[in-house]
Amino acid sequence: MSFGKMNTSISVCSIINSKDSAGFAAKQRHPLLTCRAYKEEKNMSEKWSSSAVFAEATVLFRFRCCPGISISTRDVIVCDNVQYDIISVEDVRGRSMYYQVLAKSSEASNG
Repeated sequence: MSFGKMNTSISVCSIINSKDSAGFAAKQRHPLLTCRAYKEEKNMSEKWSSSAVFAEATVLFRFRCCPGISISTRDVIVCDNVQYDIISVEDVRGRSMYYQVLAKSSEASNG
């Protein structure tokens, strides 16, 4: 994966449940990692049609691994002010160099 293809800025965030000053439950995003990534929207290419297990995924992200940071399906990706729920995280070729993440767009409510 070359830097020319990784031209989208993303933030990988964990979701923390907390309470606001009035005692209501609130979810806050805590950034774990901000980096450049390759982003591919879902289309009917052979790659996407062969992954029927993750039919609900709408976006594929590929980005470099960061030592000491673990990414799971409980985390979210924020890209261009859109929040994506992570469906699958895969270490590409098991070499701890790149993550491949399948995600779906989630409607974030503000307020």
